[in-house]
Amino acid sequence: MGMVRELCGSHTTMPIDDMETIEDLARHLQWIADASQSDAFIDCPLADERTALVVAQAHPTTAASLYKTSVVGQFAHFHNEPAVMFCLLSGKPMLGSRGTSQEGIAMQQNVVPIRSKRGSVIGALILESDISKHVEQERNVERLLESNEQLGETLLSLAMSEGGMQSLMQEGIVLFDDRLKVTYTNAQALKLLQEIGCSGSIAGSSIDEMFGGQLSSIAMQEHTGVFRSEFQTKHVALELKAVSLQRDHGMVGGFILIRDLTELKEKEKQLLVKSAVIKEIHHRVKNNLQTVAGLLRLQMRRTKHEEIRHVYLDSINRINSIAVIHEMLAFEGVETIPFHDVAARIVKTIISSSVKPDQRITTHVGGDELILAAEQAMTLGLVLNELVQNCVNHAFVERSTGEIEVSLQRLGDDGRVRVSDTGLGLPDDGAASAARSGHIGLQISETLVSENLGGTFELSSGPFGTQVEITFPLRRMNGEQDDCYY
Repeated sequence: MGMVRELCGSHTTMPIDDMETIEDLARHLQWIADASQSDAFIDCPLADERTALVVAQAHPTTAASLYKTSVVGQFAHFHNEPAVMFCLLSGKPMLGSRGTSQEGIAMQQNVVPIRSKRGSVIGALILESDISKHVEQERNVERLLESNEQLGETLLSLAMSEGGMQSLMQEGIVLFDDRLKVTYTNAQALKLLQEIGCSGSIAGSSIDEMFGGQLSSIAMQEHTGVFRSEFQTKHVALELKAVSLQRDHGMVGGFILIRDLTELKEKEKQLLVKSAVIKEIHHRVKNNLQTVAGLLRLQMRRTKHEEIRHVYLDSINRINSIAVIHEMLAFEGVETIPFHDVAARIVKTIISSSVKPDQRITTHVGGDELILAAEQAMTLGLVLNELVQNCVNHAFVERSTGEIEVSLQRLGDDGRVRVSDTGLGLPDDGAASAARSGHIGLQISETLVSENLGGTFELSSGPFGTQVEITFPLRRMNGEQDDCYY
């Protein structure tokens, strides 16, 4: 606290007991700064009544400080901090005053007088907080209000000129005054108003009488900014956007933009109808496929030959894999498929229909979600069916337990599907040539991946099982990126 006494002794005529009062308050200045989240100062008056001396300062540890360096020992002048000078001269507090800091930052000050034991003003306690962002926001609002007034004046002046806005925009435009009376309509607005039954002279009409009361004075007053609504008759659909123009906190007029949505609404109806038709087609295809699968299942039950039974079962599972895709398309109504669900259903169907009663084969489908186009999902579904069916038929022939894992991954613009089992594995000479030998399921899979997906098919096998990894581009086959892929 020696600095406080030294500054007071050098620049003021303050007696010792007053210096002690200032020193005592300075000891608590850091606590005051932290509690108020403000920079705290003590200024003492000088002989020049328009100048004060900063004798103590504390930066808040609970908030950002306005000052990078200490201002202790510097002078505060009237033109920068009038609130401080007013407080020192009048002895009255000044709360919420604005000023400029020693470093040129806009701030808000709360200033209270410090009195001696005799009651005279010997200093001022000052709390300063940064309001530069708030000031900038106020300036932006002022600029916006000014622009709004200029726009209103421009539009209203154009409304008074003949044909001033006839071809300004394709939308219809209606200008109205502070009494909500129409002062101007362009040709497009006049045409649209006539189509909804507004006849005679539009100028001078009240907007309360238009659009079924949707743009009434009450509706306009309850909304700020742009008021949007839609108005529809049997033959016409319109989008309405109304903006009121303000000046000095009062409405001086406004304008309404009218957009014809009739054709757009008609196209939306057509799209809904087409979507419903497409969904119905997928539903019927799914039903037909399930019917075919049911007929094949009846034929399978009649045969006594195990090899023929396997052929039937493979065909049934292939048909069911395609039916799953059509079922999801019928439900979703879009041409994209979340393949994780497809994979889970295909694996479940094969396990439930192909695994022997005395076997316990567990499955796991995990990884990323792949959103595929219908054609890609159909092809990949068939490939997955062949691979899982191959695992069931060959990997666990001499085993009562086993595991099959299907992993889906998204690698940038590519997708990867890995099917692995814990089965017997292929013969020693089969790892490289199995897909080209007697394994018809692997042959089908490799062909579908190469021809339909434009991808790669890699097979590896050993004593602990077999793994097939498929990598393919998440693109249409014409080389264009599809919007639905990740």
